[in-house]
Amino acid sequence: MSFDYKKEYKEFYMPPKKPGIITIPTMNFVAVRGQGDPNEEEGEYKQAIGLLYAIAFTIKMSYKGNHKIDGYFSYVVPPLEGLWWQEGVEGIDYSHKENFQWIAMIRLPEFVTKEEFDWAIAEATMKKNMDFSKVEFFTYDEGTCVQCMHIGTYDEEPATIERMDAFAKEQGYEADMNTGRFHHEIYLSDPRRCTPEKLKTVIRHPIRN
Repeated sequence: MSFDYKKEYKEFYMPPKKPGIITIPTMNFVAVRGQGDPNEEEGEYKQAIGLLYAIAFTIKMSYKGNHKIDGYFSYVVPPLEGLWWQEGVEGIDYSHKENFQWIAMIRLPEFVTKEEFDWAIAEATMKKNMDFSKVEFFTYDEGTCVQCMHIGTYDEEPATIERMDAFAKEQGYEADMNTGRFHHEIYLSDPRRCTPEKLKTVIRHPIRN
């Protein structure tokens, strides 16, 4: 049976609908940085998602080729995630999505070293005849956060974030979003196959004592 990060690490991917405090270990990702409204058709964000999945599946399916990755195990590709911020804005202003700065990313299995990642980039470039120069090996040390499962549209997230902020304050924490720690979303639903009111998104915010 394939290893499924969502099932094996439910504390990271399947939190309850009420806020909780959690410490996230350092993780490696395949990532693409960009800016602008993620809803823009044929925009930079949607192009980035295509690049991410191309590399993610090149690694996942590597066992079928001649290149063998040391320590490889069968796994389910983890969900799409995103780090979001806006220059000069504390928190997130959902009314100005055109100002978003973002890092779109997918978690990499532990056996993927920088060298194996570089192999995957070269392999995908050759086979797909695409430009993967924007794709990077990204290490994120997130630390202590408040997180919550959000059910509903992305534009309804502020209400969930308010509950998260209030809970964190009750527990003696304050928000700590800065140049290295961001508003974090993990997308558990495919918006193409799920009605907006049933979308499941993990929301995570960095905090400090």
